[in-house]
Amino acid sequence: MEEIKKDIQTENPTQNSNSSAKPQQSTEPDWGAMHFTLGPLCERGLCARGVSRSDHQLNAYDWLADVPGNAESTDLVEVQFKNTRKGYYHNTHGLDLKKGDWVAVESSPGHDIGVVSMTGRLVTLQIKKANLRSADDIKTVYRLAKDTDMERYYEAKSREDETMIKSRQIAKDLGLDMKIGDVEYQGDGNKAIFYYIADERVDFRQLIKVLAEEFHVRIEMKQIGARQEAGRIGGTGPCGRELCCATWMKAFSSVGTTAARLQDISPNPQKLAGMCAKLKCCLNYEVDCYMDAAKDFPPLNEMLQTQDADYYHFKHDYLAGTITYSTDKRKPVNLELISYKRANEVLAMNKEGKKPLSLQEDSRQKEPEKPKDMLDDSDLTRFDSKLKKKKKKKKKSKSEQKTKDE
Repeated sequence: MEEIKKDIQTENPTQNSNSSAKPQQSTEPDWGAMHFTLGPLCERGLCARGVSRSDHQLNAYDWLADVPGNAESTDLVEVQFKNTRKGYYHNTHGLDLKKGDWVAVESSPGHDIGVVSMTGRLVTLQIKKANLRSADDIKTVYRLAKDTDMERYYEAKSREDETMIKSRQIAKDLGLDMKIGDVEYQGDGNKAIFYYIADERVDFRQLIKVLAEEFHVRIEMKQIGARQEAGRIGGTGPCGRELCCATWMKAFSSVGTTAARLQDISPNPQKLAGMCAKLKCCLNYEVDCYMDAAKDFPPLNEMLQTQDADYYHFKHDYLAGTITYSTDKRKPVNLELISYKRANEVLAMNKEGKKPLSLQEDSRQKEPEKPKDMLDDSDLTRFDSKLKKKKKKKKKSKSEQKTKDE
């Protein structure tokens, strides 16, 4: 947080400061005379200039914003457009650009309208992360957006929903096995990007011709996956929070059923699938922790031998560090819960030809189960109180009848 300076006036301004009269002490501060001003320094590692106006997972904190000369270190700026689309441009005209400024940038054809999301030295690091193919992909910033530019921008954006609905109908009439998930118009309205989902390769050459004749704009088709579509639409997951792909995730990694198996999650397709009908991305969040814990565990298919019986693996808990063994391979019979350290000890003894008395440690021998009396925990007088209450109720009812008769 930035430094806050407080200026509180406690004396009456009409009173002379040189007078010997004592000022009246107020019990409550004069909030009307209190002034707050934001200082120029960035305290505690959080600078207001470092926070951008990016939406969803494109948001990035510029930790170099408070470094002197950061904005003048490079002419590259990062500009964000609708949803997950952003680009990098040269500020060749030397414009005084800051985060949140609407700018008109070079595009083909015409120009596009976007919001500056980052400036300075950190943009060069973002470009390396984006893996741009060549320097020709970095175009220039024309100017700050004018009122006429914003009018055309909002007019173009107002046509996106109608265009998406019509384009879906056109694709259906052409018999194409694809789904158009979103439409994005360029800032000047001369170009439209159609985001579609398809399981197989689609020949949409005829579709482009029909769309160009229908909407009179240049058409660009971009294929996205089911996870990208879920990130663009958004929603709430079964955990009750907003989807990770719509909030903070920037890249998608492959998710397999092995991650669910390592975490002992039920292999139920309905529970493992997310809003995009694919495996949940959160299955990968804790799998590394489970894999690290599993390194210390003995082989689960190994049998443990004791002088009492042979024990087989029944279930385990990696995070708790415990293993449950059973005397039957398929049924929970004579279950024994021990730590993985004790299991390693017993396994090492079995390899040396030794058998312990039991799976439990010597100091923690399992006591034989004693027969239990079912009436030990019961109270023989548990019905007496109810009988007394019923008798009292009967007596009260008789007394009430007598009073009524009188």
